[in-house]
Amino acid sequence: MPFLPGRAAEESGVVHKIISHKDLDGLLDPLSVNPDCFEAGALEVIERIDRQNTNLQVRDIQSYRRGTPPHAKSFVQQFRADIDAIQTMNREEEAQLARRIEFARLRMEKAREEEGVEVEKGGKGPFGFAVQVSPRLTRRSMELHALRTEMVERNLYLVLINVERYAQSGASRLDLLQEGCVSLFRAVDGFDWRRGLLFRTYAVHWLNQAFRNYLYNNSHTVRVPVYLQKALKHINQATIRLGDDHASPSEIAASSELNENLVGAAITASRASFSIDADFSGEGEEGSRLRDLLIDEEFDGPYTPRVEDVSLEEGLNHALRELSDRERLVLCMRFGVGYEGEHTLAEVAGRFGVSVERVRQIQVRALSKLDTPDLRRTLDPFLN
Repeated sequence: MPFLPGRAAEESGVVHKIISHKDLDGLLDPLSVNPDCFEAGALEVIERIDRQNTNLQVRDIQSYRRGTPPHAKSFVQQFRADIDAIQTMNREEEAQLARRIEFARLRMEKAREEEGVEVEKGGKGPFGFAVQVSPRLTRRSMELHALRTEMVERNLYLVLINVERYAQSGASRLDLLQEGCVSLFRAVDGFDWRRGLLFRTYAVHWLNQAFRNYLYNNSHTVRVPVYLQKALKHINQATIRLGDDHASPSEIAASSELNENLVGAAITASRASFSIDADFSGEGEEGSRLRDLLIDEEFDGPYTPRVEDVSLEEGLNHALRELSDRERLVLCMRFGVGYEGEHTLAEVAGRFGVSVERVRQIQVRALSKLDTPDLRRTLDPFLN
């Protein structure tokens, strides 16, 4: 097989030849005729170009873009514009890029083995090294990363296509887009061009998995385990079959073939949580918060405006009103509330004509009275 190196580059005082993607494809394409022997043939090519101090071309990302997209008003619009500017690939171009990725990964693994560098457990990406690496290994990592990134970027349109069915669930579209982009890297690492599939056919599985995992893990204020969320799907289907929204757990368990305890746990976990400080745009309530609609002004409970929207002074006064006159005066003197400074136990004892131990007991009793959920809720914003 002919070897056609391109231009040369100097690195750490050593002149390295550069082999272009086109020239590399000329070496790898004949090997793909017999996919089972591709890896062995690729290793022979690696041996040859390593002896010639040859690096793989790292393409400029603009080489597969149609110019610079215009600036958009929102991130999503800009994301769409950026993707529209990226050139997609046909089947042959995609297969060639996949072979380059496999070639670059084999070459990096060979370099890592020769230098005795261990990859971190579970690290498939090019930068999963546990120790500082040499310039040679850094270059191999850069070559692989550039190829993986090209495959991801030229398939980003798949994220936009597949995110729509999940964006209606109320999840953050930006978060879903990010999860989708990350999942494409996993798809690149698992894609096998030998199977004859298009990359998008394989990548859709990873995209859907990433979107579902995000919804499972982030759709509730308190995270609900995935197994309970999956059980809820069967419960909802059983409820529809029974035609009774108020079916008992035992009836649902019999219809869904789930354990009754699991049904009960899933139903309990499915209760939605809403922030009472969130905007509530109900009819006739424009600009209101949900908490404004829940307040019972005749109920002096723990959740009242005086508890939630208080100043430090109001909070202290509210707390001190729970004490007797003696307890209140002891705490005020001890902690300097309303006084120029704090007083010692002895000074407070002299004021009341009692022993120091008696003042300490009054202080402990007063502080224990203040240690209630209602008062902690009042003062915590200022203490934390």
